[in-house]
Parts: sequence; C-alpha cells; structure tokens
Amino acid sequence: MGDYNRSTKEIPFEQISPDVMQTINKYIELHNLGDILANVSICIVSTSEKLKKGLFSGAGQKSLVKTVILTDRWLILADRVDQNAIFIKSMQLREVIVEDYEKSLFYSKIPDTGMNITGRFTDASEQGTIFLPLGKDTAGEKFKEVLIKSAQDAKK
Repeated sequence: MGDYNRSTKEIPFEQISPDVMQTINKYIELHNLGDILANVSICIVSTSEKLKKGLFSGAGQKSLVKTVILTDRWLILADRVDQNAIFIKSMQLREVIVEDYEKSLFYSKIPDTGMNITGRFTDASEQGTIFLPLGKDTAGEKFKEVLIKSAQDAKK
C-alpha cells in the first residue's frame, strides 16, 4: 500500500467534533451556502498515518484526519494535518466526477485506496481534482458506494 496507513470510520453527524463543526459553519456563512447540511446521508472520519520508512522517516506531514459530510446535494471535506488548522472544501455533487482510485491509471504506479474527485470547489473558479483517502475497510468501501450513487443521483 502507499506510504500511509489509512482507516475510515463512519460516525453520526452529531458526533463530528465541535471544532470541526464550528469551522464548517464559518465556511458555510462566509460563502453564503445556506442550509447545505440538510439531508445528511453519511459522515466519515478518514485517518491517514504516515508510515516510517528506513532510519530517517523525513519531514512532512505525519497524519491527516479528514472529516467528510455527504448530503443529497453536497460533499463537505474538513482536513486537519498534524493537529494544525482545519481547512474546509465543498463541492456540489451534481458537478463532480468520482472515480475509485484503485481503478485509476495511477494505481499501478502508486497503490493506495480512496477516491479521485474532480469538480469545482465552492471557492474556486476552475475545476480541480482531489484525492480522498479511504481505508480498505468496511466503512471506506461503504462510503465509496454511497458517494458514487449520490453523485449519480444528484445529476438526475
């Protein structure tokens, strides 16, 4: 697997940590997004821990904790790297293309688990692609399926 140990856990919306929810609510207010947290279908916390390789593991991030909220219309991502500030991204599902990373061309070069998501972020003028790391576990596999179906349903 790549340079990270990844795990995913499904959590109830009410159990999202207060500091993450506060940052998400500020982001929603800043971008005048209204009630985008209505109709939450699934919430997960994806944890990526950098594996130590060799005598010198090197600098760089050691952990990434990504809280993800999926509604019937929105994907909201909250990233925290090494206990630092929380960064929020959001995308409307009707505008995204999702791909299982394990089925992508990159997988043969860099094995990993998660989703490639292409679309326009709320605060961006052009499309971009992000990698959503997920564990190769029950919650990670379930989230992949729910995200793919939700993105398809949002386009109808």
